[in-house]
Amino acid sequence: MLSLNAQLTAQGLSFERLVPALDAAFAAPLDVPARHVHDISVGGAHGTSLIMPAWNNDGYYGVKIINIFPHNGAAGLPGLHATYTLFDARTGVPLAQLDGDILTAYRTAAAAALGARYLSRVDSKTLLVLGTGRIAQLLPEAMRSVRPIERVLVWNHRPESAARFGDTLKAAGWQAEVAPDLGEAVQAADIVSCATLSETPLVMGEWLRPGTHLDLIGSFKPVMIESDAVCFERAHGQVFVDTFEALKKSGDLLQAIEAGALASDGIAGDLHALITGQSAGRRDAAAITIFKAVGNAIEDLTAAQAVYEASAS
Repeated sequence: MLSLNAQLTAQGLSFERLVPALDAAFAAPLDVPARHVHDISVGGAHGTSLIMPAWNNDGYYGVKIINIFPHNGAAGLPGLHATYTLFDARTGVPLAQLDGDILTAYRTAAAAALGARYLSRVDSKTLLVLGTGRIAQLLPEAMRSVRPIERVLVWNHRPESAARFGDTLKAAGWQAEVAPDLGEAVQAADIVSCATLSETPLVMGEWLRPGTHLDLIGSFKPVMIESDAVCFERAHGQVFVDTFEALKKSGDLLQAIEAGALASDGIAGDLHALITGQSAGRRDAAAITIFKAVGNAIEDLTAAQAVYEASAS
């Protein structure tokens, strides 16, 4: 069995390869079991553990265990840790152990880019990233693989983290700016991408200008929220998800439904419907679109397969 650390896992991933691979994976019929969710509370510390299995017709079966502890930042630790094991789906033989943190970050950013490929304006040039974690730092590269991103605005509730992220982007050749005023930054952006663990709304619907694409990554539990209900009112008929499981998991969707801003059957489609043409996607250049992702095990499996095949070749 291959054992691939973070560096080797990352070497097998690129958005130019991963986004099309996810496009193909979501175009195929999907049969992914629901994730197992477990709340963990030990010694005053609280977290969530997700167990996510999936298999495909290419002969691969994989399981990810991902642990999310939102308060790790206070201890100088990432809020997310994961492992991934890939098996031969025909025999059950273990094939590889991969770095789950890297895999999760890349597949999450790639899925966000895939949503933007179908829902953002084709001339989108300004990206606003909320958050500075592992996933947030991959979003500029991911979005540039599908749209002509020229300018990146960065916001974080800790300004010093935003400044460090901005400096990193500049050093890599990006036109990057720290956004001290979130409302002004939202109004300036073509794509607003939220990758936080927030439990209170950050993006207000009144800030969204016509044509904006709002990408919501962070809310995977009912208590987690990145946008207010007005966002969903303004995106009437243009709200999409990666998987309909989001309706049970995401605080953004649940609070919008409770507020009457989104009908319980008001999701226009998931990634499978978008890619196969069952849902039309963006209606026009002035539409406000929302893509809410909670993650899908097929994304992890697709990324793990890409890494394994690149490493084994």
